[in-house]
Amino acid sequence: MKLCYKGLKDRGAWEQAGVKLPGFDWEEMRVNTEQAPTWVHFGAGNIFRGFLAKLQQDLLELGLVKGGIIAADTFDYDIIDKIYAPFDCMTLMVSLLPDGSMDKEVIASIAQGLRAGAAYPADMEKLKALFRNPSLQMASYTITEKGYALTNIQGEFFPFVQADFEKGPEGCAHAMSITAALLWERFQAGGSPIAVVSMDNCSRNGEKLRTSVMTVVEQWLRRGHVSHEFALWVDNQSEVSFPWSMIDKITPRPAKAVEEALAAAGVEDMAPVITSRNTFIAPFVNAERPQYLVVEDRFPNGRPPLEKAGVYMTDRDTVNKTERMKVTTCLNPLHTALAVYGCLLGYESISAEMRDLQLKALVEKIGYDEGIPVVVDPKILSPMDFIHEVIDQRLPNPFIPDMPQRIATDTSQKVPIRFGETIKSYMARSDLDVTSLTYIPLAIAGWLRYLLAVDDEGKPMECSGDPMLETLQTLLTGVILGSPATASDDILRPILSNSALFGVDLCQAGLAGKIGGMLREMLAGPGAVRATLRRRLGLFI
Repeated sequence: MKLCYKGLKDRGAWEQAGVKLPGFDWEEMRVNTEQAPTWVHFGAGNIFRGFLAKLQQDLLELGLVKGGIIAADTFDYDIIDKIYAPFDCMTLMVSLLPDGSMDKEVIASIAQGLRAGAAYPADMEKLKALFRNPSLQMASYTITEKGYALTNIQGEFFPFVQADFEKGPEGCAHAMSITAALLWERFQAGGSPIAVVSMDNCSRNGEKLRTSVMTVVEQWLRRGHVSHEFALWVDNQSEVSFPWSMIDKITPRPAKAVEEALAAAGVEDMAPVITSRNTFIAPFVNAERPQYLVVEDRFPNGRPPLEKAGVYMTDRDTVNKTERMKVTTCLNPLHTALAVYGCLLGYESISAEMRDLQLKALVEKIGYDEGIPVVVDPKILSPMDFIHEVIDQRLPNPFIPDMPQRIATDTSQKVPIRFGETIKSYMARSDLDVTSLTYIPLAIAGWLRYLLAVDDEGKPMECSGDPMLETLQTLLTGVILGSPATASDDILRPILSNSALFGVDLCQAGLAGKIGGMLREMLAGPGAVRATLRRRLGLFI
């Protein structure tokens, strides 16, 4: 059985293998999408294929929409060439249930995959045509938090972003510049309204997207590349809106067990590939079943009826509260703490970490003891129910092959929200003492220890990709395992006082000394990370 349009014609074989097939006409969907596109999505990876594309599939099955989604990638073009094109843009979605069983479904709602880059002029012309079409209602994004970043840790524009400013709309490279260029095309074609929607797992994502796009537009305006009228149009949210959203679904890298199960069922060519950008990706997506998407209902040109597919469509304040609940308290801080300590302690799965008494206690204390007192209740979801589901069901699910090494990616982009926001909330409350925080500082100290690229056994350890990794490791030059004094307050001050990095100056917050002390404990020698966790958590088992 081959995952493609022709391969699905043998429906009996697929159904015998326990795979649910789409009930709509795939060719008709593609024609409808070409004639009247409504949705283009940037970021062609797993969260899009396994979650967002499934939403559109559900609407197609219900007969509530006629077209699909056009997927584009601005970063890893091999995904389009190796994962989309050979399989007619279809994905085999595998939901991993806590009892070890799998639900399998072919997702066929992606009409086309495009490479959004100057090296692919034909694909870029198709994207420009899409944006010129008045029927297009929204462009959405899952490009990770660093995809919106225009500046480095010093606040200086990256060289490739500066190059985009000079070149203007033609031939730009950064995702935000490409977005601005496509909006320029739409404006020149009559300026039909559009929603530009970040669905990335980061705080105030719509604001980040809007700020970055507007920065590009303003830089182009200064250089005479675009008109003042265009800048006003992008700035007018009744014409170009930037809704906020909160997304939650764990979609780890492809699991060998899933690949083998699919092969045993007779599905061909499911082996993962490693792209030239070092993305490990497969024609299938394996993921947990729980999923949440909350979106600000601000779509000036209309939208698909996403609420019929389980999306919470609401106001910005509710989105912000829901996102803050998840990202600053109930899930993301726990994930990051598990990620850095999991790498240090040699773990290869998040679920295995949740069987570690110290690590489970750490995330419980970060969540229940330090986070919940300042959590914002969004009303549409219960924070306590949500965090209980995370700690008791989702993170311990042994059939979700999520790795701490994956979660540790881009940690510098995450800590200001995942930890900084709770610290700021304590500082803002007269009834709370920020210096009483212990477990969030322990997570931050663990991250600094992780940046040394030496595990708790004293062996070299590869750090996951991070745009600030080289800068931070340079600042920590001279900090040595076995010599705690090398991590002096003077050495750590440039890092811990950086409010851009943590969202707050940790020295001014009164936490730098505590964090430094914890780091020095973890530098005593091999085994010191584990010893510090036991001592700080009071668990000596």
